Amino acid sequence: MNADVAVIGTGVMGSNLARNLAGQEGLRVALYDLDVDRARAVAANHPEAQFLVATSPAELAGMLRTPRVAILMVNAGAATDAAIGSIAEVFAPGDIIVDGGNSHFTDTIARGRRLAETGIEFVGVGISGGEVGALEGPSLMVGGSDAAWERLRPLLTPIAARAEVPGSVAPVPCVAHIGTDGAGHFVKMVHNGIEYADMQLIAEACTILRDGLGLTPAQISAVLTEWNAGELESYLIEVTAEVFAHTDAATGRPFVDVVADAAGAKGTGAWTAQSGLDLGVPVPTIAEAVFARSLSQAADLRAQGEALGGPAPADTAPADRLGEAIETVRRALFMGKILAYVQGFDEIAAGAREHGWDISLGELASIWRAGCIIRARVLNRIVAAYEAQPELSSLLAADDVRQSLEADQAALRSTVGDAVAAGIAVPALASALAYVDGLRTPRSSAAIIQAQRDFFGSHTYGRVDRPGVFHTLWSGDRSEVEV
Repeated sequence: MNADVAVIGTGVMGSNLARNLAGQEGLRVALYDLDVDRARAVAANHPEAQFLVATSPAELAGMLRTPRVAILMVNAGAATDAAIGSIAEVFAPGDIIVDGGNSHFTDTIARGRRLAETGIEFVGVGISGGEVGALEGPSLMVGGSDAAWERLRPLLTPIAARAEVPGSVAPVPCVAHIGTDGAGHFVKMVHNGIEYADMQLIAEACTILRDGLGLTPAQISAVLTEWNAGELESYLIEVTAEVFAHTDAATGRPFVDVVADAAGAKGTGAWTAQSGLDLGVPVPTIAEAVFARSLSQAADLRAQGEALGGPAPADTAPADRLGEAIETVRRALFMGKILAYVQGFDEIAAGAREHGWDISLGELASIWRAGCIIRARVLNRIVAAYEAQPELSSLLAADDVRQSLEADQAALRSTVGDAVAAGIAVPALASALAYVDGLRTPRSSAAIIQAQRDFFGSHTYGRVDRPGVFHTLWSGDRSEVEV
């Protein structure tokens, strides 16, 4: 019996995606893994899926209907290259290899070019939603040719998450053709960068609630649950509320108090920050979220830092002002969240220009409304902003976003100021505020920097009063020359 699609790599993500595919009516799925026993175990544990298990790439190719489709769910890097190489040897022109892992987009571009010489289509698909999303419906960001998308559309659309959209009769599938070659993995990378920022912003807000306002973990959980009923509604707020409500069975202590404060990372956040630098796009809130994780793991450095002096612990807010103080933190968090999206979408727009991708930012926001980790109510507003003004140069230019930022700026400024005075580290919130101040100031400190550069390196400068490029003869008579 022939299979319609293959899933290569049967770890948790791969096996769950394979089960999702097998659950679609009339679809038969083949599995292949270097660890054949693991693939067989997945098939045995899920007999309802009726998986076919291949023991070699050649056997897998023989199982698949032509033109073939194989989805790689293996670790990024060398493992992906090895898997592509083994499958390409047994596939034919017109077949499609899909990389569903978290590959760097430049690797995806290079792999696609190499496979193009063989006639095999290569597609990079960003998959967001974690283990549950892979099984129940992820958000899918497809990067590849139009022809490959037309063939993959009927395969991927049924397994994608569905978003309940205001004004829409039926739920909207969270899958889209983002652009050619590496576009899918690029936007998935930035999605993860926004995720880093959102998680850090939430963590900082919770730390302020506890260390600055004196709330208990149970009280913080209740606050987050209330926030999740309003404009801050999101998957990350929801899970954070559950984390704060959880009690450690072994100690009876709040779960958050027994978790080591050293956060891990898998690289996509750092890639987003690096790509922002390469493109010349400021993404400071995303970058600070990455650095915060690095700092959390710097055990020796932190041990030395504990000896440093600092402000005394903050006084908690009076009971009659506690509600007001909590609301100020909520508004600050919402503004930080909006700014993380602004930065991420600006980077995506710049990446599209750089690589020649035709990316619809409104459509992208639309498919992030369900399935993915950063799904949130605010994405409805972002989608609406792009629908109202399709040619937006930045989300900052959207009327709704601008009004929100103006309304919540005082809350962000107050929250950051109070946290700094109390010695509470808020790098993401502070960077969001500095980003706003850097944008709104009519004249920035960059004039000083450029003057310094001209002094020690003859890097030249522009003038505000007339066009041209100039240099001052600092080591001579300090006259100015036009270059």
